[in-house]
Amino acid sequence: MAKIISQTVSNIPWEDKPNKYPYAMWRYSKNPVIPRDATPTSNSIFNSAVVPFKDGFAGVFRCDTRCRAMNLNAGFSKDGIHWEINPDPIVFEGDPEITAYEYRYDPRVCFIEDRYYISWCNGYHGPTIGLAWTKDFQHFHQLENAFLPYNRNGVLFPRKINGRYAMVSRPSDTGHTAFGDIFYSESPDLEFWGRHRHVMAPFRGNDSAWQSTKIGAGPTPIETDEGWLLFYHGVLNSCNGFVYSFGAALLDLEKPWKVLYRGAPYLISPQMQYECVGDVPNVTFPCAAVCAPDGRIAMYYGCADTVTGLAFTTAEETIQFLKDNNLKVQ
Repeated sequence: MAKIISQTVSNIPWEDKPNKYPYAMWRYSKNPVIPRDATPTSNSIFNSAVVPFKDGFAGVFRCDTRCRAMNLNAGFSKDGIHWEINPDPIVFEGDPEITAYEYRYDPRVCFIEDRYYISWCNGYHGPTIGLAWTKDFQHFHQLENAFLPYNRNGVLFPRKINGRYAMVSRPSDTGHTAFGDIFYSESPDLEFWGRHRHVMAPFRGNDSAWQSTKIGAGPTPIETDEGWLLFYHGVLNSCNGFVYSFGAALLDLEKPWKVLYRGAPYLISPQMQYECVGDVPNVTFPCAAVCAPDGRIAMYYGCADTVTGLAFTTAEETIQFLKDNNLKVQ
């Protein structure tokens, strides 16, 4: 049985798999868990990050305003389902050259050692990866941007690897990138990044067309005794535009750019009305996963760039799914 080594808590939100349900991941029956108007000024709340915090949960949420400005707000919950989100955006402390607001979106949150690190797509003469840390989700200290523009989907690993901080990201361009591979990078201090390694590319073939246009890392990778469990989104360029689904891969523990298994089928694709209808139709975009000691995983994902949904799986079931449906990439 696959064992989760990453941070776990017993009180994760959970709903058992429906009887005779045939797939490895299933949706919460009361989705969406966060509506688009959970703050007085929000047009939409989606692609957000949740972590265990004290006796409940905290999160950093992408809150697009009714002016359609993209920003990040903090929030808290006792059960991971009912949320109180601060109506005011986070105020980041640090060098004014870096903290100056252009836009902020699609955050991830990762606990490393004694604090919570936030990564997001930060506007600095184009999209790049912003980094900050907090200990209380009230005071946020911004660090240097990790990379030059253009880059998206920067996701930290929850521990140092070979003595260095580690991150996966997806180099991009200024627009709605129609390409994208996942790369791995290391840093001694969270400021200077290098030792870049290619992890994986989109698969351009009928054997896994859901991830044929571009791919990008989702939640913080989950450490298991069999490897890093990486959930990621993939994009299909259909006759009606982009379709965002998500799947998983298992990476080597000490060389995370080495892919051990990669799922050919998706785990979740846009099928429910709240995933297909919204500001950007046909999007399911994973950004956060919380884990229980017994291997249960609760996944938060953005739906149609409008609301936030919740889905469930287990480490054992997902890893077995990857082994049974491994995508052979030459």
